[in-house]
Amino acid sequence: MTKRTFRITVRGSFDALTDGQRAALQAEAAEHDLLQARFTEEGHLSYDLAARPFFTFRFLEHGEAEEDVVAASVRAETAAELWLTDRGYGYKGLKSQAQDMSLAAVGPRQKQEARRKG
Repeated sequence: MTKRTFRITVRGSFDALTDGQRAALQAEAAEHDLLQARFTEEGHLSYDLAARPFFTFRFLEHGEAEEDVVAASVRAETAAELWLTDRGYGYKGLKSQAQDMSLAAVGPRQKQEARRKG
């Protein structure tokens, strides 16, 4: 079987943060800048707390079958919950969305690159 790559996005919003928690998040804001967002196996967190209370975790997972995306989504949500809970951050509205990259449409730039290589 071929290895499939899944991109899982877990979104939510911070809830009832203390002043200390808000300050800690603001101090680390450069590491979690939206312009630096990327999909990683350990999960990358991005937020702009000065603008809004929302956050996004981006996870990169792998599987062998299309059905593996469900388990990958559960693992991603669990990892996001653990990260938030371990730090004592309140949150609400946690939702995930997954994309199997083997089923993703190929864009014009990707087609052009494939022609050059082929």
